[in-house]
Amino acid sequence: MSQFWRQQVLTRFDRAASHYDGEASLQRAIAERLACLCSRVAIPAGLWVDLGSGTGLLADALERRCPGQQVLRLDGSPAMLCQQGRRPSVMAFDLNNPLPTWPAPPSLLASSFVLHWLTCPPGTLQHWFDSLAADGWMALSVPVDGSFQQWHQAAARAGVACTAMPLPNQDDLLTCVSPSAVQHCSVLRFTQRSDHAIHLLKPMSAIGAGSTPSQGLTAASWRRLFRAWPQDLGSRRPGLTWRILILLLRR
Repeated sequence: MSQFWRQQVLTRFDRAASHYDGEASLQRAIAERLACLCSRVAIPAGLWVDLGSGTGLLADALERRCPGQQVLRLDGSPAMLCQQGRRPSVMAFDLNNPLPTWPAPPSLLASSFVLHWLTCPPGTLQHWFDSLAADGWMALSVPVDGSFQQWHQAAARAGVACTAMPLPNQDDLLTCVSPSAVQHCSVLRFTQRSDHAIHLLKPMSAIGAGSTPSQGLTAASWRRLFRAWPQDLGSRRPGLTWRILILLLRR
């Protein structure tokens, strides 16, 4: 990932900060799912950190489900952090860098819809896991390879480049941790549908997630892409399918 594109990603999230919560329905649902998983296991009290907290959807969900536990929120977008109000537990930080050294290692590192934006997802995951305290936990969600099949199919049909964000491979991520560390592993398959394919992609741009390292398409290429978009056999409507890896790890 180039430095230019990294900055573009943060700039777009900055611009989307004020209306992110109103558009990020999928991200909100996954944050609640992760927080629910965490509430069912005995995570030690201590330092809990939300890595790439954005506007605080995951951190808020964790604090609601685990009363009395404060969550430190790290993010590279100052505008996103500002949406969280006057909280003492907020820190601007570029997650492409090694994590800070805290007085005590974290007992929970949580992250949702963030890892795929970073330079080396497998290496970053391993670094995060190694940064946990003994008996510490990690809760993670990340969209993985195999998502957006309809988008890729439409691009192939139309003879245009697929500009979907490249996503990490599930197996590459899982090889970074010992199988004995895995307390929960599932892949959530979620399909969004709309009357027109353009409305499946607009929400990504609305929340700042429309960045891609690929060269953009011309207006004519976009029209060809949308005409070639496959329709669901049952609803006769275009769809867009996500594959979201959900992990709960214990060191």
